[in-house]
Amino acid sequence: MRFRWMAAATAVIAGVGAAVAGAAQAAPGNVVLGGSSGLVFETNSACSLTAIGYDNANRLVGLTAGHCAPAGARLASETALDAGAVGVVAYSDNGEGLDFAVLQFDPAKVTPVRTVGATTINGIGPTPGPGTTVCSNGRTSGPGCGVVWGNLDETITLNQACSKPGDSGGPVTVGDRLVGMNQGRLTGLAGIGFDVPCTTAANPIHSPAFFAPIDVILGAVNAIGGVGAGFRPV
Repeated sequence: MRFRWMAAATAVIAGVGAAVAGAAQAAPGNVVLGGSSGLVFETNSACSLTAIGYDNANRLVGLTAGHCAPAGARLASETALDAGAVGVVAYSDNGEGLDFAVLQFDPAKVTPVRTVGATTINGIGPTPGPGTTVCSNGRTSGPGCGVVWGNLDETITLNQACSKPGDSGGPVTVGDRLVGMNQGRLTGLAGIGFDVPCTTAANPIHSPAFFAPIDVILGAVNAIGGVGAGFRPV
């Protein structure tokens, strides 16, 4: 989900290692990232990190939504812009398929963590069924939970958690298990349009959010091969 990013931040990513006065949150070489961390891309977009971990070649990798940025786009941590680019989009379906992207991070700059704020990811869980309470966390809305309404198909699960622009890519969890990737909110169904934006994560009156089950996404990553295949959270 796109938004207009300030020109100074764009310059940071375009020039690896460039400094932005007053933006420092972490020293270069020690950028802390985990599920729900805010990411900014050189394409004037911001999204949330699903999870960070290693692939079968022990590369430091992560996941986010595919509509966030195309392959080849560099990215920075929203809270450590002074560190410059800390990774690159290794693969993106540009939102045309399952809507996922694989990120490769510079291990000399990034410290991966399991816990960011209210979200801890200690492993992968199965797709939750109707009536299950799931929790999401994103750079815009922060943490919140909601009930699963059901699945439109094997790639889309509806739930009543909050989702705003910038939350795309954020983790959906049950306890400390990652079960999905937040991808947006539903604005219509069967030709009928509706859109009730979420105001706060604590307000349940809004259009349903939707996420892709993480096991479906990881299956696609493995089928493509290369960077990200065999992903396991830290």
